[in-house]
Amino acid sequence: MRITKFFITLLMSTFAGTALAAGTTAEQIYQGAEAFLETFAREQAKEGFSVAHDTGELDARLSLAPCDAPLSVSFSGDPWKTTQPSLLVSCEGERPWRMFLPVSVTITGDAMVAARPLGRGERLTQSAIQADSVIVNSIRRGAITSAEQLIGMEMRRGVNAGTVFTPDLILAPAAVERGDHVIISASSGNFSVNSRGRALASAGVGEQVRVENLSSSRTVRARVVAPGHVEIPM
Repeated sequence: MRITKFFITLLMSTFAGTALAAGTTAEQIYQGAEAFLETFAREQAKEGFSVAHDTGELDARLSLAPCDAPLSVSFSGDPWKTTQPSLLVSCEGERPWRMFLPVSVTITGDAMVAARPLGRGERLTQSAIQADSVIVNSIRRGAITSAEQLIGMEMRRGVNAGTVFTPDLILAPAAVERGDHVIISASSGNFSVNSRGRALASAGVGEQVRVENLSSSRTVRARVVAPGHVEIPM
């Protein structure tokens, strides 16, 4: 699944012939919005997702300044986290303008759900995960659609069977536990020194943790780079 903001520049042949003679009309904006949404739907179909969409209402009497450049259309927010996004329609010509068009978008496809009730702190395995068809963008915290993102993670809290996995439900297990003996690396350029230490707290890869150097008894703050391995700058 692509969690990106899609953007497309629309070269509107019908608009090109009339833009200089009259202002940009509601109908032309609808045409641009529909072309953009159809392109979005085709892109998601390649990823295995089905997209249904509908545009909101504009005043039929709407008339904006003519645009001497192609209209641009983009989502104003992340369409994967809401079924009611808006489209930003803009002109970047000599008389620039911008406006928002409300649209309805539903993205249906497989997301990862709990195969059974799961407890807080439980380490996720393949048997705890299954795919189910859901309206992905109705999950405001962002549905996880890949099992690879979940296997080996721990549950932040317990959930019932069928709960859609979202990033806030999981956390990476600690690579260093409080009291663990660790290797402390200090490097600068091609020069590196290793020593033994003891973790004073638990932390995951990429997190900061306080460690005691067992040789000097000094306490330093280091970054966890791998299980049992921390690094400090020199």
